[in-house]
This record gives sequence, structure tokens and C-alpha cells, in this order.
Amino acid sequence: MAKIISFISRKGGTGKTTNAINLATTLYQMGKRVLLIETDTNYTLNTLRKMELFKANETKNGFEILGSQDNNVANELATIKETRQEDIIIVDSAGKTTDEGLKKLCLVSDIVIVPTSLTQNDLLVTYQTVTDLAPARDINHKLKILILPNRIHGATNIYTVRQSLKDLDAIVLPVIVPQKNLFVNYSTLEAEKEYLPIAQSILNIL
Repeated sequence: MAKIISFISRKGGTGKTTNAINLATTLYQMGKRVLLIETDTNYTLNTLRKMELFKANETKNGFEILGSQDNNVANELATIKETRQEDIIIVDSAGKTTDEGLKKLCLVSDIVIVPTSLTQNDLLVTYQTVTDLAPARDINHKLKILILPNRIHGATNIYTVRQSLKDLDAIVLPVIVPQKNLFVNYSTLEAEKEYLPIAQSILNIL
């Protein structure tokens, strides 16, 4: 049965969508059966997929991208897991961690990933996000909350990253997503090879 990886943060702009699509394309290239669900009602990834296919004059879609909403996605996931044969379902959420829909999403997820930079504002948001999500582990005992260091300057070593995040009640991934345009300018069709160590680190915990 499919494993569910949800990207959640208390605010936008932390890197949820960027990492969700990079993870999805990388896992798909690795041979995994992947489904990506975005709950932003603008459905930007679906639009990007259509644009990429049009520009490349291709009909091959790769993995499927579905649109949903935060208040519906948890219930929809139950049906999807029963009727489809994916290995991994990735959810790119849009709402706040206090929303009822995201609380339910945590209860059906195997992993919740919280991307964060090391700026003071992002760290404060991350601490609050983990605090909001922590009670879900008391109900969903399989749930793992992961911190993904994101947009990290190339001169920052992993020790500094771990020291900045050490007080979080969550698993800090032993990898970083560097501050590089190649991760921000993502594709829904082509995997970025430099994302492979990050995807493998997530799989190791899954």
C-alpha cells in the first residue's frame, strides 16, 4: 500500500512546492510509482505540466498530478490508497497547520516534511509548525516529522545546520538543499540529479 509523504508548513514560501516536485520527479526516475497531489487551488503544477508538454510537443505525462483542497485531501487519500497502485503519494499542502484539514492529513501520512531555511523568521515558523503537528503523533504512531534544511548557503556546513535545528522535536534530515537556481527552476517531467541524495535520505526514513 502506498506511503504518504506530506509537505506542510505554517506559512508559504518555505519550499514546500519546490521540494515536493523535486522529490516526485526524482522518485519517479528511480522507478517508483508516484502520485503528486497539490492542494493549492491555483493548481500551478498541473499548469506547468501542460506548458512543458506543449513546449516539448510530447504526450507522455510521467507521473500523475492531481488537484485537491486541504479540507478534502485526507478523505480522498483513503480512497486513492484503496483503488490505486502507487508506491508513494506526495502531498503539497497549501494551508496553515491549525486548519482541521491539515490535522487530518497528518493522521493519514507516514511522513510530514517541514522545509526551512536558517533565517530567524523561517526558524520561528518551523518551531511553531512542529509544535502544531506534534499532537498528531500521539494518534498516528507511525507518523514521522522531518525537517528538511532548505535554501542553505553553500558555505554553511552541516554541523551549523544541525546546531540551528537541534531543539526541534523532529528528525532533522542529514542532508541540505543548497541555495541553487536548479532546484527553484524545477520541472514536472525531468528530475534534477543533484536532488538524488535528498530523495534517498527521505526514502531511508520511510
